Amino acid sequence: MSSPGNRLRSDSGIWRRPPGVPWNHSTGRPDAGPYSATPSRRPSPMSTLISMRGGVRSTTGAHGTDRPAPHRRPREGRSLRSGISGRCARSAPEPPAPRGALDARYAPAMIDLDMMTFPRQLPWVQELARKAEDAGIGGLWFTESGRTAYLSCAAAALATDRIGLGTAVAVAFPRSPMVTAKIAWELQESSLGRFTLGLGTQIKAHIERRYSADYLPPGPRMRDYVRSLKAIFAAFRGAPLDYEGEYYQFSLLTPQWSPGNIAVADPPIYVAAVLPWMSTMAGELCDGVHIHPFHSPEYLRDQQIPNIRAGAEQAGRDLADVTLEIPVMTATGATSEEIAATREHARGMIAFYGSTRTYSPVFEQHGYEGLSDRLHELQRNGDVRGMIGLITDDILDHYIVTAEWDDLAEALVERYRDLAPTVRLMSYTAISQYQNDPDVLSRWGTVAHRIRAATS
Repeated sequence: MSSPGNRLRSDSGIWRRPPGVPWNHSTGRPDAGPYSATPSRRPSPMSTLISMRGGVRSTTGAHGTDRPAPHRRPREGRSLRSGISGRCARSAPEPPAPRGALDARYAPAMIDLDMMTFPRQLPWVQELARKAEDAGIGGLWFTESGRTAYLSCAAAALATDRIGLGTAVAVAFPRSPMVTAKIAWELQESSLGRFTLGLGTQIKAHIERRYSADYLPPGPRMRDYVRSLKAIFAAFRGAPLDYEGEYYQFSLLTPQWSPGNIAVADPPIYVAAVLPWMSTMAGELCDGVHIHPFHSPEYLRDQQIPNIRAGAEQAGRDLADVTLEIPVMTATGATSEEIAATREHARGMIAFYGSTRTYSPVFEQHGYEGLSDRLHELQRNGDVRGMIGLITDDILDHYIVTAEWDDLAEALVERYRDLAPTVRLMSYTAISQYQNDPDVLSRWGTVAHRIRAATS
């Protein structure tokens, strides 16, 4: 007999509730327990295969100030039930948690759902921001592509009151930390504390040849960048500016050239991270981590989150102090045809990201050694169809969520709830649907509401 978790997926590969388990719209939860500790099996592959014309790329929320703060279980030495100070009686030491598992000290935090988008003409950005806020989306994250992410954040801030805003990610190295700090400071002030600064390194070719800026070594340089930002933020509030790092030095800021104090907190700083060094640094210094859209929960649990935790502990911090902003690729729709089409779109994205050999550990986590090299070779030869053909349904289902609209919130909660104390999800595919049908934001708003209700 299969467990409840194993009954959550049908033979078509689409995530569905078991028969007779209705969704309770008043509580935002199912009436019977699909959130059991029993992990669901990987879904069966879909039989439909549709030709794909191409893929897309981007990198990646912010905290909507109207959302309740995440509920964290108190740390060691506090009551696990009430949160009131007091030693917990224990008869024997607890066994260590499995590697990558959520520490038992933490209650699952409320999860919110954000949306990735990209900069466009500013009136278009403002219209999107208003619609997303009205729909109940938690936050908007702007990529930096052909247009700057910061101007879009400014436009969105002036058009909205509640929705969180952030860069996901802004390219760090072409801008001096002082320039970035001033932009982030003004955005945080004008949005009344709704802005999050998300930074990334980009890659060597773009930094050196497109921006004519220094890149190497990217990890230590980013660490220095983040530390200098924090020193500059403190200086804006009146502290002396005396930062001496390996790559950045700042020692002059007179009142004439300072933006001055602001009435809200410093902008949170997130960095994009995939591999161990940057993940550890993010845990040490940052408020959050932008997870790469090409991931699986198993890779995060076994590889990335332990590094984030290690960095936090080295700095005397806690994993709960670091928000994981996780972009999710979904295949969803109102009909099987719509779902099949969105799966093929996602298949192209997985083929594209997987061709970057730096990300080969994400494939290797599931036993697909050598797949990244094969994709890279096909990409060099311009064989897009061949790349997509390598991503079988079995492979695809490790990295995306396939569900009907009514079941999408459940599927996302089941997949991500127990990863870390503080998690936010971000739809990586909603923006492409929005361009075809602006009314789809109401569906995503319903998904966001159900996720918040099910995890609050």
